[in-house]
Order: sequence, then structure tokens, then C-alpha cells
Amino acid sequence: MLQFFEAAMIICFGLSWPLSVLKSWRSRTTKGKSLFFEVFILLGYLFGIAGKLMTGNVTYVLIFYILNALMVGVDLCLYARNRRLDRLAAETQPQGGAQMEQ
Repeated sequence: MLQFFEAAMIICFGLSWPLSVLKSWRSRTTKGKSLFFEVFILLGYLFGIAGKLMTGNVTYVLIFYILNALMVGVDLCLYARNRRLDRLAAETQPQGGAQMEQ
């Protein structure tokens, strides 16, 4: 029963990651994202995976840890892409907020 509850927890957490990845892909910006939050979440999943492997408690729940970690990894890659896009956009915008005269 303990594995069921652990799997349910990981699945519930994991349901949000595809939506986060989709938002990152479509938005093409880092606005509204926290790099530190995602890194800490990824570390948590990696520690969970390490705990499963070190204790020999390798069950089907490990698959959900790995899937979630992969989704967070994809979101982090998109964060890097979007950060680059944000910088490029900032470089192409006129400085000082000058308006064009008509």
C-alpha cells in the first residue's frame, strides 16, 4: 500500500510537468519561470531515484521518478532556450523607450 501512495504522489506531481513544458515551448520566454525552483525539483527527483537504488527498493514507482525528472530536464532545456531568446529580444529593442515620430 505504501508503494501505491508514493506512486500516487509522484503521478500527481508529474501531471503538471507536461503542461509546464508546453507553456515553456509556446511562450518562448522565461517570464513566470523560476530556474532555482526547477533545479531544486530536479534534485529532489534525483535524490528519490538514488534512494530507491541505494536501498534496493526498486519498484514500478522508480519509473515515475525517472519520467518526472526527464520532464523537468526538458523544461530546464527550454528555460535555457527561452533565456537566450529573451536576451536576443532585449538586444533588438530600441534603448530608452524612444518613440518613432510619424
